[in-house]
Amino acid sequence: MTFDHHTLWRRCAHLGRLLLPVVDEEEWRRARRHERLGAWGIDIAEGERLIEVFAALAAHAVAVDTSVAAAELDVLPLSAVADAATGKRDFELLAGLPDTFADGRDELAVKVFRLYTYRGGQYSRRLSQLSSEVHRALGVLAARSRMPSPRCGHVFFWAAAMGLSSGQGDSTN
Repeated sequence: MTFDHHTLWRRCAHLGRLLLPVVDEEEWRRARRHERLGAWGIDIAEGERLIEVFAALAAHAVAVDTSVAAAELDVLPLSAVADAATGKRDFELLAGLPDTFADGRDELAVKVFRLYTYRGGQYSRRLSQLSSEVHRALGVLAARSRMPSPRCGHVFFWAAAMGLSSGQGDSTN
């Protein structure tokens, strides 16, 4: 099997897009997140999009580090992705990404992430704050799960059960 970075990225991006809607099953969580983003001076729409891409980057980094192909993304533990979100340096999360992106939104979000990474100062602080939001969201899902060590595949399953998963980006063919 060859390692297809494009397919892996699409699966990771899909995971990132599902994260907040699944967490927001408890509606009060969205309000709290919006309060935190506002208190940090981060626009809510931009902050939530960066949380999505941050989660995708963390999942992608773990998958690349452990040589997990797109078809095997489901087996990655949420705890490993959460640890990567807060434990890896920002530029480490960017390693191994495809050179081009099929989805223009993903490309733009990764460019914003890169800009934040290299600008430093308040932007580094924002990335740190956003990484804590990713870690918090994944922790919520892990705590909510009946499984002892929930995996990325559980997020896809929970999203589908909530009617959220369109399957877009979820194809491994």
